[in-house]
Amino acid sequence: MKFYVALLALLISMVGNSQPGTADAIMNNAFEKAKSENKNVFLMFHASWCGWCHKMDKSMNDPVCKKFFDDNFIVCHLVVDESKDRKNLENSGADELRKKYHGDGQGIPFWLIFDKTGNLLADSKMRKEGEGPGDGQNTGCPATEEEVNYFIEVLRKSSDLHPPELKIIRDRFRKNDL
Repeated sequence: MKFYVALLALLISMVGNSQPGTADAIMNNAFEKAKSENKNVFLMFHASWCGWCHKMDKSMNDPVCKKFFDDNFIVCHLVVDESKDRKNLENSGADELRKKYHGDGQGIPFWLIFDKTGNLLADSKMRKEGEGPGDGQNTGCPATEEEVNYFIEVLRKSSDLHPPELKIIRDRFRKNDL
């Protein structure tokens, strides 16, 4: 009996003391996996309280399109913008990475797509002709016709997805506008 109590105490202390990985560690792991699987990296900045972040995850993990994302991307998340009592969930360095790619002040989810070597291919900001990286409007979790069209175009350019697969993704993400 003492053994089980000690084991339970050890497990509780391990869970209670677990810290989320750093942004660098998560990204390095994602790039290593992307290289070995010949995929791109889809990075999403999110928070536990964010309803649109949950919609984005739910949409990407919907059985109708999950395989398309899994076959083309290493999907990873970095936690930012948590409430004061949940700051321990944030990944250190995540906010700095978001700022580096002009995502601060954009709301969440904010997403980036990198090639397997770490070159930025796209982000979640729709821009007008001639606007630069600091400009544009975050699509977050695409829902409106314009947002979903942008998202599909980004996926078309950053993956091997074919028109029928992109249509399935389009149809799924348009359901977020209801």
